[in-house]
Amino acid sequence: MQETTLKKGQTDIQDNVRQYYGETLTGSSDLQTNACCTDAGLPNYVKPILSQVHDEVLMRYYGCGLVLPELLDGLTVLDLGCGAGRDVYVLSKLVGEKGRVIGVDMTEEQLAVAREHQDHHRQAFGHAESNVLFLHGYIERLHELELANNSVDIIVSNCVINLAVDKAAVLREAFRVLKPGGELYFSDVYADRRIPKALTLDPVLYGECLSGALYWNDFQNLAKAHGFDDPRLVDDRPITIGNTEIAARTGNIKFFSATYRLFKLAGLEPACEDYGQSVVYRGTIPHHPHAFILDKHHLIETGKQFPVCGNTWRMLHDTRFAQHFDFFGNFDKHFGIFSGCGTSIPYDNHAADVTGGCC
Repeated sequence: MQETTLKKGQTDIQDNVRQYYGETLTGSSDLQTNACCTDAGLPNYVKPILSQVHDEVLMRYYGCGLVLPELLDGLTVLDLGCGAGRDVYVLSKLVGEKGRVIGVDMTEEQLAVAREHQDHHRQAFGHAESNVLFLHGYIERLHELELANNSVDIIVSNCVINLAVDKAAVLREAFRVLKPGGELYFSDVYADRRIPKALTLDPVLYGECLSGALYWNDFQNLAKAHGFDDPRLVDDRPITIGNTEIAARTGNIKFFSATYRLFKLAGLEPACEDYGQSVVYRGTIPHHPHAFILDKHHLIETGKQFPVCGNTWRMLHDTRFAQHFDFFGNFDKHFGIFSGCGTSIPYDNHAADVTGGCC
């Protein structure tokens, strides 16, 4: 197993993050920007669940998106950087008594809040026994917590991977513990360019989820390098810092909150290849009777024949979504790049000049 060894500067950043979230911040009102705090787009079915979450847990929420993918009943879900447990407890209700939610965080002060209210949520959700477990540790080193290979159905994370100093290790460990066909579904902060090293050493900028943000294209390549061959963007929004002093320090860098889903599926192709396949959504996923949104570019209406590339076909056919779709076609015949996927044949699309030319 590949170990994660941090350099001196990295351990300093890690210590700063632990102190920022364990001591400096006592509630979401202490944040100096809006990068790590939003409930935009909260589905109606989640609101009654959220109303049952303890007030102290809600006060300690520092997320930047919504990390509640579909079809969670009975699954094992791992929350990377769970903090005081808001998302863990909402997921606890969604996975039900037969499911399990594991929260991992490096900040003992946050975990103390989460654990203190464990029985409150067990009773609120009507569970005979608590279905949540909180572990103190680092999301780069899940092997130290004895989380086995291929043991987790879904991994979620809410505005935390940007805080990790070794993001490659986070993705490597996530891929290891996921079951085949599982997914990493997470929200995080990204930048439109690489962050200057001087800014990454600023404890406030790092703690506010800004200077640890990956350049979006570096993230794409990093995900692919660690087994997540076709990252799918679910939604995104620009971040307005709203703090003139911090905005002056970050200059022209633009930041975005984005949610991605990364499937653990062997053999996904690097481009959207067309095999003449299609799917029909049955409308049977709870809370999604009229359409299913796989990602930002795939809104699949109920009952409508929907052409898909080979990768999308597999993301639906080889995962927990399979029983909710009818599938048409196979991989026997290839028609080139799937139309509209941003890649096209680079050669001029006209007949050769019959008068001649050179080789």
